[in-house]
Amino acid sequence: MLLLLADYLTQYEGAFAVFRYLTLRGILGVLTALLISLLIGPAMIKRLQANQIGQTIRDDGPKSHLSKAGTPTMGGALILVAIVISTLLWGDLSNRYVWVVLLVTAGTGVIGWVDDYRKVVEKNSKGLSAKWKLIWQSAIALIAGYFLYSTAQIPAETQLIVPFFKDVAINLGPLYILMAYLVIVGTSNAVNLTDGLDGLAILPTVMVGGALGIVAYLSGHIYFSEYLNIPYIPGAGELLIIAGAIAGAGLGFLWFNTYPAQVFMGDVGALALGAALGSIAFIIRQEILLFIMGGVFVMETVSVILQVASFKMTGKRIFRMAPLHHHYELKGWPEPRVIVRFWIITVMLVLFGLATLKLR
Repeated sequence: MLLLLADYLTQYEGAFAVFRYLTLRGILGVLTALLISLLIGPAMIKRLQANQIGQTIRDDGPKSHLSKAGTPTMGGALILVAIVISTLLWGDLSNRYVWVVLLVTAGTGVIGWVDDYRKVVEKNSKGLSAKWKLIWQSAIALIAGYFLYSTAQIPAETQLIVPFFKDVAINLGPLYILMAYLVIVGTSNAVNLTDGLDGLAILPTVMVGGALGIVAYLSGHIYFSEYLNIPYIPGAGELLIIAGAIAGAGLGFLWFNTYPAQVFMGDVGALALGAALGSIAFIIRQEILLFIMGGVFVMETVSVILQVASFKMTGKRIFRMAPLHHHYELKGWPEPRVIVRFWIITVMLVLFGLATLKLR
């Protein structure tokens, strides 16, 4: 929106041309989303408290969590508002990738909002059933995948890229749509599973989102992408804006979500942020890179899968409780220790993931 205004004003004052630079708009996107989160956060928390929209705590979980009962949830709406406003202000609204990520994020956010609303407002412990949640997530991911496949202009847009191997690029064909489903839905649910401790999910989301923004910028730059031997995806650089907005909004939310949390993001935030990361990584053809950098999300998801499979097949549990962060809590780790150590792991994985761009 402001890009159009800057283009118009440039004919009267050349200094406005500076806003055409993607890097500057990316930085402004981060700062705008951060500022919106910090300004709106206190009012939203008070509103949630006034309406008694508080978190329900499981009786079978760590006893330390019982004190969190009643903490406002659905705070993820704050993150989504900041992301959408910042992206609309600083993004190129003629770019189809921006709209795909925005709509996927908003759509999965609505699914999460319905689930949260039924749980905390209508006091329906089941919320939105897992079946319907998956159906709606699948519909959004498949529509996005089909749109991207049908509008692809060059082969690189539909190839699977394997890190470390500069000459490995697998043409997916129609399987591209299936890949969209797996990446977007999988990442959406993985972030949701990780969102179980104060700040545990949001900072890894910020770090992975920021790293994906850098890769998107490089992928959309013909010279940088050629130098690094990564797919050149025309227009993908504009995803730096929405990735920056995710980072800024996430940092603003962390101000209120850090231990002890004043607000939880709920499914409205976790499902949407995961889908946003998945769709960005998918568009820039870096699904495997997302798998590496988002290793904490992967570990949490795998722990749940192994726990369920083991219990059904043998009647025994592998972990004291799943997802994985609860296992360490029940082993006696204080909550802040679990959180910070998972953050440190994410820092290492993100740096390793970025390093693979040159190790090709």
